[in-house]
Amino acid sequence: MSVIDHIELSVADAEASRRFYEAALRPLGLSRVVSIDPARTAHGGARHGFGRDGYPSLWFHEETGSRLPSHVAFTARDRTAVDAFHEMALAHGGRDNGAPGVRERYHPHYYAAYVLDPDGNNIEAVCQTE
Repeated sequence: MSVIDHIELSVADAEASRRFYEAALRPLGLSRVVSIDPARTAHGGARHGFGRDGYPSLWFHEETGSRLPSHVAFTARDRTAVDAFHEMALAHGGRDNGAPGVRERYHPHYYAAYVLDPDGNNIEAVCQTE
């Protein structure tokens, strides 16, 4: 069983984030599971849930006000998925924050790529096997 049930991040523009994450997370096997209309949310902003196997374990909700950037790292099945994540994220509005490659400062098999999402959050895809 996973230690974390779900994570939710606030974003300035839920639709821009939805488009970005639909593309960037596809190579990692994650997809949008559910969207909730702003009229049905406590904070009045749209919500989008992403996950695998029909369960939304990653949520984004639209919220105004100041926020600090977050860091989220997604497990990739292989290095090709890391490369595809980086490529798709950049093609859909992400900004490069570290091209795909081995990060030996962590360990010799830590292959990762980093992008900044539309809100400046540092999003990583990582494969920790050879």
